[in-house]
Amino acid sequence: MNSMHITPEALDALERAAKPGAPVFMLNLLRFRDRARYAPDFDAPPCSGREAFYERYIPGFRRLMAGRSVSRVFIGPVLAQIVAPEGEAWEVGAINEYAEFGIFRAIVDTDAYRLEVEPHRLAALADFRLIALDRAS
Repeated sequence: MNSMHITPEALDALERAAKPGAPVFMLNLLRFRDRARYAPDFDAPPCSGREAFYERYIPGFRRLMAGRSVSRVFIGPVLAQIVAPEGEAWEVGAINEYAEFGIFRAIVDTDAYRLEVEPHRLAALADFRLIALDRAS
């Protein structure tokens, strides 16, 4: 597995680290492919990486989070990387708040996410980071 996949091991580690019943903030760092690159067995019309992400992945993710306490705190283009490894480049940053870790896991740890939604994220992004944050005490 490469760094694009949300693994069960990573979810287990976050579950151990997260405070029960406390909000979890997910920092997303995104870099898009020029053209979406779907797996050969996934049927999707050609499009750009941005189209695959915003027009396919985001609506699918929203469908799975319906009725759950999730909110977008921020999304916007990266203006400059002040301190970052040479060659690292991110186009968009986003922060989403989940009322508790279990909500995030209930979305991404399902067949519906893995089979119907995640393929759009994997096709859309050239690179991706997902970092779980806790509110400062």
